[in-house]
Amino acid sequence: MNQSAPPGSLSDAPEATGPRRYGPREHGITPELISQDALNVVRTLRGAGFESYLVGGCVRDLLLGHPPKDFDVSTSAHPGEVHALFRRSRIVGRRFQIVHVRSGREIIEVSTFRGHHSPGFDSDPETGEGADGDEDTVERSSQESAVCATSGMLLRDNVFGSVEEDALRRDFTVNGLYYDPDANVVLDFSTGVEDLGSKLLRVVGDPAQRFQEDPVRMIRAIRFAAKLDFVIDPFAVAAIARCRQLIEGVAAARMFDEILKLLLAGKGEKTFALLEHHRIFELLFPATADAIRRAPLQRNLVTGALRNSDDRIANYKPVTPAFLFAALLWPPMVRRMSLLEARGEPPIAALHDAAADVIGAQVRLITIPRRFATPMREIWELQHRLESRRSPMRLAAHPRFRAAYDFLLLREQAGEDLAGAGEWWTRQQAGEEPAIPRAPDAAPARRRRRRRSRGGAGGDGG
Repeated sequence: MNQSAPPGSLSDAPEATGPRRYGPREHGITPELISQDALNVVRTLRGAGFESYLVGGCVRDLLLGHPPKDFDVSTSAHPGEVHALFRRSRIVGRRFQIVHVRSGREIIEVSTFRGHHSPGFDSDPETGEGADGDEDTVERSSQESAVCATSGMLLRDNVFGSVEEDALRRDFTVNGLYYDPDANVVLDFSTGVEDLGSKLLRVVGDPAQRFQEDPVRMIRAIRFAAKLDFVIDPFAVAAIARCRQLIEGVAAARMFDEILKLLLAGKGEKTFALLEHHRIFELLFPATADAIRRAPLQRNLVTGALRNSDDRIANYKPVTPAFLFAALLWPPMVRRMSLLEARGEPPIAALHDAAADVIGAQVRLITIPRRFATPMREIWELQHRLESRRSPMRLAAHPRFRAAYDFLLLREQAGEDLAGAGEWWTRQQAGEEPAIPRAPDAAPARRRRRRRSRGGAGGDGG
């Protein structure tokens, strides 16, 4: 162990003397949970003379007895060599190239063992994206590694190494486990199995250095702690407090992917609480955090939306990011709209302008694709019409009606006084109010055309 590393951390230097091996009696992995396609990839690589293992989140989940969502493979083969072995494969990534091997509907992500970077490379102007041993897609390029001279962020990372080095480049110990399907053993180069048993999320290496290399690791720490119900190691907690501002330098497009993983993992409400506790939420959604501070009632809307989404995910129902973003950005949108109305803008115009202002500010931090931004705005715009209860038949036919109605109910549950609009619309849909139209029993009678008099004057032509 590196004596210069903080107490309780794991060294980032390649000093591993070999892994601890856990046999079937110790690891208890259920073979039926392992993808046959992933096993085929491992064995094809081995048949070609390369070292290869199942790795990362899939091994972690197998040890916990959970069916893995997907499977990753780590190998000594370089990307081009992997691609040559699998007809249905493609090399992806900029910061670090990996190979996606398609088998039926399943995609097996194959990465080459990473080595240790050498400081001193020129920094790359492109922001580096990347993942560390879990299901995240990696954005990478170039055949070298570079470290940003000012922040320590890794910008290029195509340095290949041994499995021992690769293990020490993983983000968390519980994601740095390797499974050898032929020997039926788990290889642990750090304390991953022990930390799984202790429900401890520990960073591999010096937490501050690892967070400087890739600030998204702090967000992943929150996600895994919520997802696995683990406690974050105290040294990592202290490093998050020191390094959290680095998150502001992460590319907006990459942040969108991370936010979806945070909020759509079925633990959104708990994740939100952890983001607030570690003061990361205010960096991701600063306008929302400010609006909640000014009007604490608005927090109920955010937590209610996340709780509803968690319930839907638990019951295998679809969840749309548009609805979640609508809830997350509603507090600052309402605040901005009130300010514009106070300056004399009509309500509808104020809503449109407030929506544009809030979304415009947010997308500089987190990209919101148009396919989600458009329905989000429509949900907001329908709130006024739902509250006014005008033209119920026409409104009920709107393609966003159901989402807007659910959002209306969410606002009422959060404590907003909407004069009973939610209950009124609920009765409407139950047929207890003057009717929202249903499929007619017969075609309506054709309306008779009105004949004009030959003289061209108005009237009934008599």
